Amino acid sequence: MDEKDIRWQQRFANYEKAYLRLEEAINQENLNELERNGLIQRFEFTLDLAWKVLKDFLQEKGFVFKPSPKDTLRMAQQGEYISYAQELIDGLEIRNELSHDYSGEKFERSEKILREQTFVALKKLYQFLKDESLR
Repeated sequence: MDEKDIRWQQRFANYEKAYLRLEEAINQENLNELERNGLIQRFEFTLDLAWKVLKDFLQEKGFVFKPSPKDTLRMAQQGEYISYAQELIDGLEIRNELSHDYSGEKFERSEKILREQTFVALKKLYQFLKDESLR
C-alpha cells in the first residue's frame, strides 16, 4: 500500500460520496414522507462518516484522544482544524432525536437547523478535507 493511501483518505472517499448524496437531497424542497426519510438516512450516514474521517485525520496528525463523536469534533476545533464543532455536535443531537421520530414532527422542527447549520458545517468539513487530500 502506498504511503499516501492512508486511512483518513480512504474514509474521505466514502465521506465524499455520502456528502454528495446528501447535498442532492438537501437541494430538494417540499419533501414527501418517503423523500424526508431518505434525507434523514443520508444525513445520518454523512454525519457518522464526518466524525470518523475527522478522527482518522487527527490520529494521523498525532492526536491521542477518546474517539467519540463529540470528543473528536471538540479536538478538531481545539487543534484549529475546524471552527464549527458545535454545529456538528448539534447535528449529532438531531440525529439521535430523529432516529426515534415515527411521526415526522421532530424532523419538521429540526429541518431548518439541518439545512442551514448542520449541512453548512458538513460542507465546510468536506471542503477542508478535500483541500487536505490534495496536499
